[in-house]
Amino acid sequence: MDGIKVNAVMLKACDYGENDKILTLLSDELGKISAGIKGVKKAGAKLKFAAQPFCFAEYILTKKGERYTVTQASEIESFYDLRTDINKFYAASAVCEAASALTFGGSEDNALFTLTVQALSNVCNHGESQALIKFLLSALSVSGYTVGLDNCTECGSPLVSEDKMRFDMNSGSFTCWDCGTGAGVSGVTYNVLRLCAGKTYTPSYITPDGEKRALKLLREYLTFKTDSKCKSLTEYIQLL
Repeated sequence: MDGIKVNAVMLKACDYGENDKILTLLSDELGKISAGIKGVKKAGAKLKFAAQPFCFAEYILTKKGERYTVTQASEIESFYDLRTDINKFYAASAVCEAASALTFGGSEDNALFTLTVQALSNVCNHGESQALIKFLLSALSVSGYTVGLDNCTECGSPLVSEDKMRFDMNSGSFTCWDCGTGAGVSGVTYNVLRLCAGKTYTPSYITPDGEKRALKLLREYLTFKTDSKCKSLTEYIQLL
């Protein structure tokens, strides 16, 4: 019987028994699935690479009942540099963490799969902070949790140059300070988010601290919407 072929990113690996692991894979064909992989903790194991963080590969699976097992794999991209730089490692881990939080087992999600692969490449090859912000905004959007970055949702006034505004977790939108009741947010945070979303922004508001603030806001919003603990994202923010 031929195996099931999927192109997938390895999001998470958990030890299982003495030499095996259980992988969480985000695949183009089947969405998020769990799959056992045997013997990969042994020295010199042929499929050890397939259980490494961020591995992007063609996995060949067998299925028995509801359980998948990896029988073969062919690496497409290892994103090796992500494992040699601590900042990039945690940023990439945050990408995988968010992708997992925003997907459900067995549901196909081609858009999020594509965004995840692109984000790992961008974190690997470019500045990881803005690459991570861009991914989180896009991933939240395709999952139905769009962050509204246009005018105040209450009065319609522009917010680009506001010094202080509010963000509502329920609607994912910004308001003028006097219009809303959400948590206070600075214009620096708002403009960094607009920059990463490809919108017009005020350049004087773009600072490294603003990127950190933007990531904190996105972490709180992701946690609010998915109940994810966002451990890797928290570690990355602490490194900034």
